[in-house]
Amino acid sequence: MKFYFYILNLILIIIFQGTLIAQEPELIKSSREFQKELDHEYADPKESPLEAKDLKEFKGLDFFEVDASYIVKAEFVRTPSEPPFAMKTSTERLPIYVKYGELYFSLNGKDLKLNVYQNQDLVQDPEYFDYLFLPFTDLTNGDSTYAGGRYIDLRIPESNEVLIDFNKAYNPYCAYSGKYSCPVPPEENDLEVEIFAGVKSFDKY
Repeated sequence: MKFYFYILNLILIIIFQGTLIAQEPELIKSSREFQKELDHEYADPKESPLEAKDLKEFKGLDFFEVDASYIVKAEFVRTPSEPPFAMKTSTERLPIYVKYGELYFSLNGKDLKLNVYQNQDLVQDPEYFDYLFLPFTDLTNGDSTYAGGRYIDLRIPESNEVLIDFNKAYNPYCAYSGKYSCPVPPEENDLEVEIFAGVKSFDKY
C-alpha cells in the first residue's frame, strides 16, 4: 500500500512539473510584464517611492534576469483560527495581520516553507479583500538584494496550489526612502537559500 501511494505521489509530481514546463513561456512573459509595470510605476512622480533626486536620474530598477526555475508550485495549507498579531515595521507603526496559510515548496534542492499573511485593514477594501502578503528574507540580503528582505503579492487561492514567482519579488519602499514605514519579514519567513530573482538592491544615483 505504501508503495502504491509513493508511485501515485511521483506521478502527480511529474504531472505538475510537466504542466509548469508547458506554461513556462506565458509565466516568463508575465514576470517580464510585472517588472516593466514596476519600472513604469517608479518612473511616475505621482506613484514613485523614489526621492526627487533619485527619480531625476531614474532609468529603471535593477532586476535579476528572469529565470523560470524561480517560478515554483507550492502546496497551500490554510491555517484557520490564527490570532491577529501586530507585525513589526521599520518604524513604531504596528499594522495588524493574521497568518492566513502556509506554503510548502522545493527550490534549489531544498524543501522550504513560507507563511503568508492577510492585512486586516485591507480585508475591508473591495479591491484588496483577497490580497495576501508574502514577505521573506534569503541569503542574498545585504549583498545583491536589499538587507531588509523583499515582498511578493498574492491573492487567496481557489485550490491547494499556489504559484510563487520570485521574479516578481520587489523591495519595500524603505529601500528607496527613509520616509516610509515598512513591514519587517517575520523570522519564520527566512529562507536558507539564495534567491537570485526579482529586484536587486537599489544603488543611489
